[in-house]
Amino acid sequence: KATVPGAFDAAARGYDLLVGANPGYHDHLRLSALRMGLPNLVEGLRLLDVGCGTGASTAALLDVAPLATIVGVDGSAGMIAKAKSKDWPRSVTFVHATLDELPTATDEAGDEVGRPVSFGAESFDGILAAYLVRNLPDADAGLRTLRGLLRPGAPIAVHDYSVADSRRAQLIWTGICWTVIIPAGALVTRDAGLYRYLWDSVRKFDGAEAFEARMGRAGFT
Repeated sequence: KATVPGAFDAAARGYDLLVGANPGYHDHLRLSALRMGLPNLVEGLRLLDVGCGTGASTAALLDVAPLATIVGVDGSAGMIAKAKSKDWPRSVTFVHATLDELPTATDEAGDEVGRPVSFGAESFDGILAAYLVRNLPDADAGLRTLRGLLRPGAPIAVHDYSVADSRRAQLIWTGICWTVIIPAGALVTRDAGLYRYLWDSVRKFDGAEAFEARMGRAGFT
């Protein structure tokens, strides 16, 4: 898991093409953003998209809360570079950092045009973490870090694949990975390693009840 950001660096070039071929990918991200219950036309909201990748989840947040200030963060320099290359309003900024760096190392971080970005305690009105927690070297520590970045009562949406609670889902996931996702990833990026990891990491990830318990241990209600 420590090498995942580097693997995404190599995959960044073809990542949008691959996820764009995934039926419902963008709609599902928007659904998770909607479930945060954010006021969509209120100025002053400050939202964190952690594990933002090339910006698909950032776009989902922007669609749901168009007047919010949104900070996208990712540990992959390649993914952040791809995200920054897109057309965004000035309310959206991107920072290259890993999650464990946020409370300290990136307090004085800036986006591509030098605007300051702060990551102080309780500084965000909502967090979207899409396809992130499963990839963290220490998921419990990562969730505690996210909890510390949220203002009291603010929501977090954790968006990911989970098949542990269903044998049928496990079989479908394996079938789709080895017939579609892994071959497509190898064709587009010329390296299937990240997509084999995707298959395996989802198989080993929490089921819904186990993840709810993990969230509780991290201090979430």
